[in-house]
Parts: sequence; structure tokens; C-alpha cells
Amino acid sequence: MLSSQAYDIAIVGGGMVGLATAIGLAQANLNVVVIDAGHTDAVVGEPRLRVSAINKASQRLLENLGAWTYLDTSRATPYQKMAVWDKDGFGKIAFDANSISETSLGAIIENDAISFALAKRVGEFDNITHIENQRLERIAFGEREAWLTLANGDNVSAALVIAADGANSWVREQCKIPLTFWDYGHHAIVATIRTEIPHLATARQVFLQAGPLAFLPLYEDNLCSIVWSVPPERATELLAMDKVQFERNLTAAFDGRLGICKLESERHAFPLRMRYARHFARHRLVLAGDAAHTIHPLAGQGVNLGFLDAASIIEVISELQQAGKDIGDYAQLRALERWRKADAMEMIAAMEGFKRLFEGSNPVKKVIRDLGLNLVDNVAGLKTVFIQQAMGNKSALPKLCR
Repeated sequence: MLSSQAYDIAIVGGGMVGLATAIGLAQANLNVVVIDAGHTDAVVGEPRLRVSAINKASQRLLENLGAWTYLDTSRATPYQKMAVWDKDGFGKIAFDANSISETSLGAIIENDAISFALAKRVGEFDNITHIENQRLERIAFGEREAWLTLANGDNVSAALVIAADGANSWVREQCKIPLTFWDYGHHAIVATIRTEIPHLATARQVFLQAGPLAFLPLYEDNLCSIVWSVPPERATELLAMDKVQFERNLTAAFDGRLGICKLESERHAFPLRMRYARHFARHRLVLAGDAAHTIHPLAGQGVNLGFLDAASIIEVISELQQAGKDIGDYAQLRALERWRKADAMEMIAAMEGFKRLFEGSNPVKKVIRDLGLNLVDNVAGLKTVFIQQAMGNKSALPKLCR
């Protein structure tokens, strides 16, 4: 039992963003507690349905935190190429890591595998207390510290609370932080698919009238994870289909690019919503990852944006600590809040722009998007810029992501 203990930082949420933040802050000699409602286990057997396209900036973060070495490389799939096309148009674009002398553009990794690697690394720190299978009951904020009460009755105090407890953040709700949000009008269907033709370590995405369909390469040559964004009524239809019907619809939607598609898992669907917290920070509080923002999975950037939050928080809080400043004082956290809000808004705006441009059958939009794709594909300098963006390489990256 903890009874009552004081820490520098209390992180609520033991997912990828929360654990990464804990490691970075512990490396800066801060005393950290992670309160995790669940438990992290090794990933074995069939592929998990939730995967992420980890870009190079996120990979560098995981390497600098010492967690990358704990990843089960047999379940991670570096991808060398990306192919994007408009199903009912002439627009297409292809990226190749070799064109910029890189070995890969990123890696497709199961979320649970990343969390397990981070949890293994967390276990190496004496100054991280990782409390699993425990929920918060109460949270209160004072002038000098915050107090947290766990479901088992234990109490924790900290100079700063970091809410990394997901899109439906309990901490955000308790603190009555309002959300700006809108429904994308799509559900994402996720499943594991076995393809007739090998994926050749290529991430593929086709833009359909109803929404994008992505095939992400997994660790077997003919295994892919799909993310299919469709209107809710179409999602209901696709989930209700028998296995053979679904496979035929999927193969046709993907233009048969990888031959006949066979379902290897259950199908799951979840609604897609943009969420943007009005405040990313308050006195003694910072929001991180999905607790602060959620975006369309169009370009697979959600977890990468969350890792940028983690790296930025680590950098700013470490500097405040070294300078002898109060790490939970909102006056000191405002610059961090502005930084994270700017990055999130830039990504939200980009995803919304892409979504609006590529959905529907408006002939003017079709011409614009197809000409745009082909322009980028054929202008070397412009294409390099887009490849670097896809890899997460941009100006003003947090130090741990460089």
C-alpha cells in the first residue's frame, strides 16, 4: 500500500504517451508516479488490431528514452515505400526511402507492443513508481500541489499532474476543461487481412468517394492491417456482411492491388471525432496525447502527435526543474501550452483539409486533388519536402525527437 506519498510528477494514464513521458522525466532526475487503470503484457500470437505508423521522429524519441531496444523486432515492420492514389481519378503519388538515402520511412507497430517496450524500460528506474490496475477516485488542486486519491484509498501528491488518460480523459472531465469537437461523419473499420500478393513493405492508401482505405504492412509478407473510413451506415453494412461478402467488397475497394483479400481477424469499428481541449495546461496540470487532441487517422499521425507532446513536456519541465522554477506554476507552463496547441492545430487543419479535398465526387475537387498529387509526385524538391513531413522531420522538433 502507498498510503500517502509525495512526487514531483503524477502521470495519469499508462499508455504509450504516459509511459514515454515518465521515462523522459525520470531521466531528468524527477520523481514520477504513473497511475495506470490497466496492465501491460507482452504481445504474442495473432496481431493486435490497433497499430500505429511510427515515424522517424517518434522512433528517435523511443531510442533516446532507451525503449526501442525492448521492442520485439519480429513484430515491427519498417516500411520503405508509400503509395497513395485516387480510385476514381488519375492522381497518384509514391514515396521511396531510397530516394532520400534512408532505409525506411517509418515502422508499423502494434500499440500494445510499444506500450510493453516502454513498460519494460520504466521498470529500470528507481524514481518511477508504476501503479497498475488502479483508477483515480478524486483529484484536487492547491496552490503548491495536487492531491490524488486512488480507488484503493491510497493518496498521492505531486507538484504537477500530467493527464495522459486518453480521448475520454477522466482528469480533463473532472477539471471541467471544455472541448472543441466535431464528428468526422466516419467510422473506422480495423481488421487484419491476409493478401494474395505480398505487401513488399509498402504502406498503401486509396481515396474512395466515401473515405480513405489504408493497408499497413505487418510482420508477415502477406499480412496487413486495414483502416477503412466510411460513413456510419456503410460501416454497419460492412460489419453485418458475412466473411466472403466483406472480403469481396474490400478487394474491390482496394482495386485488387494486393490480389484477393482474406479476413484474418474480427472486424471492429469506432467513430472518428476531432477533439481539441480549450486548455492544454492549467495550474498544476498538463494534458497530453489524446486527452488534449484527437485527429482523423487519415495519415496515421495521432500517436506521433502524442509522442511530440511527450518530448515537449519532458524538455520544458526538465528545463524548469534545472532552473529551480516551480514546474507546476501555470505562468511557467504557458509557453509549453502554446507550443503544443500550435502543433496540434497545424495537424488538425491539415487532416481536415485533406479529408474535405479527397471526399465526395465533386468534379472540380477531383481535378484539383489529382493534379496536386501528380504535381508532388513529379517535382523532386516538392516530393522530398512531403517525404520529410511524412517521416516527422520538421523544424522546431523537441530535442529528444531530433
